[in-house]
Amino acid sequence: MQTESQPKGRYTIVVRKSILGAKVVNAEREELGTIEDLVIDTMDNRVAYAILSFGGFLGVGDKHFAIPWEALSFDISQKMAVLKVDKERLANAPGFDKDKWPDMADTKWGSELHNHYGYKPYWEDGTRKG
Repeated sequence: MQTESQPKGRYTIVVRKSILGAKVVNAEREELGTIEDLVIDTMDNRVAYAILSFGGFLGVGDKHFAIPWEALSFDISQKMAVLKVDKERLANAPGFDKDKWPDMADTKWGSELHNHYGYKPYWEDGTRKG
């Protein structure tokens, strides 16, 4: 519900109900996985990555992928995220085991990840706070 004190176009999303567990699809609406977690950059006060679970059976053998936040768009009414990269790029993406995460604060790793998905790292735009 929007009140007069809230700016138009701004709203609050309840992450647990709207984003975590959301189905991730590509532009062709092919299912790619689900959002398992979010990584928050506390230096910049923003969501840095969505963690996508892909593959496996009942959580065994699945891989996780850090997806740059800007590579996703959301259809909250359908509890769905659309990954704005092709399926082949995801298939070739650097993944990790759900119990062995990379150092998400490593900007070299982050730059390589953003480049893989075709996005410029947000910390390279000159507005980083820290």
